[in-house]
Amino acid sequence: MEEVPLRINSDERDFEMDECDFLLQPDHDVTISSTRYRSTKQWPLCTCASFCGCCHWFWRRCCRPRELRSRTIVVGNPSTEKFPANVIRNQKYNFVTFLPLVLFQQFKFFLNLYFLIMATSQFIPDIRIGYLYTYWGPLTFVLTVTICREAVDDFRRHQRDKEVNSQKYRRLTKCRDEFVPSSKLRVGDMVIVEKDQRVPADLVLLRTTERSGACFVRTDQLDGETDWKLRLAVPATQKLDSDNQLFDIKATLFVEKPQRDIHSFIGTFTRHDGHGSEDALDVENTLWANCVVASGSALGVVVYTGSETRSVMNNSQPRSKVGLLDMEINQLTKVLFGAVIGLALVMMCLKGFGGPWYRYMFRFILLFSYIIPISLRVNLDMGKAFYSWSIQRDKEIPGTVVRSTTIPEELGRISYLLSDKTGTLTQNEMVFKKLHLGTVSYGTETFDEVSSNLKAAYSQPLPSVKSVEAGGGSKSASPLGPSGLASGSAKVRRSEVTRVQEAVKAVALCHNVTPVYEEDSHAPGIVNTDLDSPSSIESQTEADQHYSQHKQKNCLYQASSPDEVALVKWTEQVGLALVRRDLVSMQLRTPSGQLLTYSILQIFPFTSETKRMGIIVKENHSGEITFYLKGADVVMSGIVQYNDWLEEECGNMAREGLRTLVVAKKALSEEQYLDFEARYNAARMSVSDRVARVAAVIESLEREMELLCVTGVEDRLQDRVRPTLELLRNAGIKIWMLTGDKLETATCIAKSSRLVSRTQGLHIFKSVVTRTDAHLELNTFRKKQDCALVISGDSLEVCLQYYQHEFLELACSCPAVVCCRCSPTQKAEVVRLIQRHTGKRTAAVGDGGNDVSMIQAADAGIGIAGREGLQASLAADFSISQFSHLARLLLVHGRHSYKRSASLSQFVIHRGLIISTMQAVFSSVFYFSSVPLYQGFLMVGYATLYTMFPVFSLVLDKDVSGKIALTYPELYKELSKGRSLSFKTFFMWVLISIYQGGVIMYGALVLFEDEFIHIVAISFTALILTELIMVALTVRTWHYIMVLAELLSLGLYILSLVVLKDSFDSNFIQTTDFLWKVLVITLVSCLPLYILKFLRKKFSPPSYSKLS
Repeated sequence: MEEVPLRINSDERDFEMDECDFLLQPDHDVTISSTRYRSTKQWPLCTCASFCGCCHWFWRRCCRPRELRSRTIVVGNPSTEKFPANVIRNQKYNFVTFLPLVLFQQFKFFLNLYFLIMATSQFIPDIRIGYLYTYWGPLTFVLTVTICREAVDDFRRHQRDKEVNSQKYRRLTKCRDEFVPSSKLRVGDMVIVEKDQRVPADLVLLRTTERSGACFVRTDQLDGETDWKLRLAVPATQKLDSDNQLFDIKATLFVEKPQRDIHSFIGTFTRHDGHGSEDALDVENTLWANCVVASGSALGVVVYTGSETRSVMNNSQPRSKVGLLDMEINQLTKVLFGAVIGLALVMMCLKGFGGPWYRYMFRFILLFSYIIPISLRVNLDMGKAFYSWSIQRDKEIPGTVVRSTTIPEELGRISYLLSDKTGTLTQNEMVFKKLHLGTVSYGTETFDEVSSNLKAAYSQPLPSVKSVEAGGGSKSASPLGPSGLASGSAKVRRSEVTRVQEAVKAVALCHNVTPVYEEDSHAPGIVNTDLDSPSSIESQTEADQHYSQHKQKNCLYQASSPDEVALVKWTEQVGLALVRRDLVSMQLRTPSGQLLTYSILQIFPFTSETKRMGIIVKENHSGEITFYLKGADVVMSGIVQYNDWLEEECGNMAREGLRTLVVAKKALSEEQYLDFEARYNAARMSVSDRVARVAAVIESLEREMELLCVTGVEDRLQDRVRPTLELLRNAGIKIWMLTGDKLETATCIAKSSRLVSRTQGLHIFKSVVTRTDAHLELNTFRKKQDCALVISGDSLEVCLQYYQHEFLELACSCPAVVCCRCSPTQKAEVVRLIQRHTGKRTAAVGDGGNDVSMIQAADAGIGIAGREGLQASLAADFSISQFSHLARLLLVHGRHSYKRSASLSQFVIHRGLIISTMQAVFSSVFYFSSVPLYQGFLMVGYATLYTMFPVFSLVLDKDVSGKIALTYPELYKELSKGRSLSFKTFFMWVLISIYQGGVIMYGALVLFEDEFIHIVAISFTALILTELIMVALTVRTWHYIMVLAELLSLGLYILSLVVLKDSFDSNFIQTTDFLWKVLVITLVSCLPLYILKFLRKKFSPPSYSKLS
């Protein structure tokens, strides 16, 4: 069913013609019209062509992609333009398309189409060879199961859609507020979204319940990040006294055309009623659909609805995944179809082509159609469902969820595993480990020295603090001891104290963290942020009262990055704590209990392009303005003043596995700041090329900054990552790590996690930008032996552009590859390139929204439900709770699923081949007559009641236990070669089927005496016993359910011998003649195979049997 999107895409592709193609249609019609006038005989053809042309034009007009355009919205007036309805629709079908599409998807498969043709032919009396139910029964059963499954799945999707679309929201109107379902919202409507309520459409935030206009949102269902994001209301509307005044003002919103990028937005808010104000809008003024308001309530105006919202535009249709085993079986069924046609032709050649030979030919095809068993698809689908159920029930890997039940066998064929780093191999739990000031370094053991230096610095009276902050610390009175101290010693000591103080203060101020206070146990579940109650804060007469208000409460920090939280927690630990933060100010508590208040003048948030974040603050007591900046060493090295230690120390920290940030500052005068503010505001107001202009203004400040310190934060490894990676490597799986992190950190994690083993070298691919550079670097790498590769995303792009085949040849031969600075699209492209180049099966594992494209591109996508939310987990085929569960998922469940499905499919094919062989022998003996050997119920019962349970019980079989599979991971290497189901094993089963079918049929013909019904009794009984014995010979590990299945089937058959008097002679089956003849035939058909199996096990045992 999952191929529906592909079908739609191909249709759309057909209709995606350019303008000139579209304009050709009228000329074509004119040509047809003139031809019609010249030759009246051709009018039906012309009419038909014209009608088709009109239909084609009409279809294109209705179904062409909607043009996306920017819009201007009048505040307080819903838009009269036509925009998409604000509905979420995840259904695959509607009432009209359900049956046609489901049947189309089913009969796309060769197996089902073949049986449809066979079953339909039975309506023709001349070629009917039995009862209709013998063909239509199994086919109807398969289709009914599929249709019911699809109907239930689609109905559930419809229910979920209906539930989401009918959620009520408060819409603000001139007369009164009204509650409307989200599906009724239109562009221009003003909506109030309450706390913990989902945002129904893309909004521009106009007002919040916080006086400052701030609002926190959770975006985990949009970008996979669990941290709260700060959003700001438009200042002009936040200042209004009430919500209803929005209808009194004359204002418009200009917003850009809908885009996919959730991290950018361009718009302007303009008032036309005398105030003349114009505010620039960016992503901080928006609430995207599917976000959840986390604090207060928000009032916004709808700007994009339905299919134009960011969340829907970012929903790429996952490709429908078909397992390698399914494709192999599809190939085998085509071979079997060839065998059916070949056998029918042979019979016709022997019979002669006299009379209505085509009728006899088709009857023979029908007689031998059991060679292709329709029950194969049913058995495999039921098997897959059982494997999925087993995986979810495994107590060794709790929390595992199988979201795609069609590909569990893929887990047993993986050759390449592509993994994210942060949150997948690591815990995404940051711990501050090191502070480096250039001449001195502080680690976890010496952080108490940082605390004592801070205490010393802040124990001075406030004016002295001022002078230290201004950089004149040497002139202030020393708190370190009497003036009789040696002046040199005092100077050195004071210098270190000042530098520590400046560094810690910079770390405590340069961030986007907000403290959130949780009430004590008397009021559980109540969270109070400073933003939630600004009035209560401003009513305090002294800052100390504000602090005392919160000091009994548990303080949590909210930020968009766990790195920032780690830094602020560390500053609190050493004595300089962040106690309050709102949009315009923040407050720090010193070790001595003083409260320092800073006004926030500007914030420049971190982006993946700039790789840095900055803040301009003004110290309220002294009035000093300081610009603080922190970021990655690669960008900061060109911004800070010259030094000789930054690059070396950042490299050292990265080798220790630490994530580094460089912190710098710049003191600004009042005039400098006002000049910057004017230029910055002008750049923010520009509609065209706004991002570049704003960046240019900010960069004018980022020159010759004073380097303060380098911080090192550790991202801890997940539990049991090292042994898991070692197991997977020993299993023959090549592991690639694709991360957006810097090269040094990625390299360090690769070493510490044992992704690269101790005995292997590590080649770091130099940064290349030209074709020549790439050529030289590839030649250098070619000379390395057994060496892991580390390459950056930019260099990877260059190599793939010029030397794709050569690069992939080298990279795929590496034991491990680390790609750093990778974008989400690059990750998915790497997966697709490996699949195309090697033809091997790939698995991708990740935990964040940025891993979704990679997970969907891989043959088996595995998501980890981690700290970055559930987006990867929900998009994946398999969801696990931690990385270490991957070993058992692949080596145990992957192995068992593949081995069991291979045995099951071959046995079902054997079951069809053996009865077709018997039919061929029977027809050839009885003058090539196209008469069925077994009538009616016996044929249906053979594939169901009599053999179904033992054959399906093979899904419980296992060649080795889970413990042995994990102890000896080398066993997994054999699976990727696909030897369990190959043309070799298939033809072995064909030979077994021909031998057994021939023995049973000839034996029955030789040993029967007078009546045809005795042939049926002897041969059919021997056939059922042979099948039951063959299942027993195939089983490697017995389970009590297998024994019960064998006994149940035997019991049902014995019961049938008594009940079905039309098919069996009740007197004959009670004689000893019947018994000994059946036993002899069964023995001859099975004993040689048992002897061969015994000899093979004795002299050439498979590798797993040596360990069992």
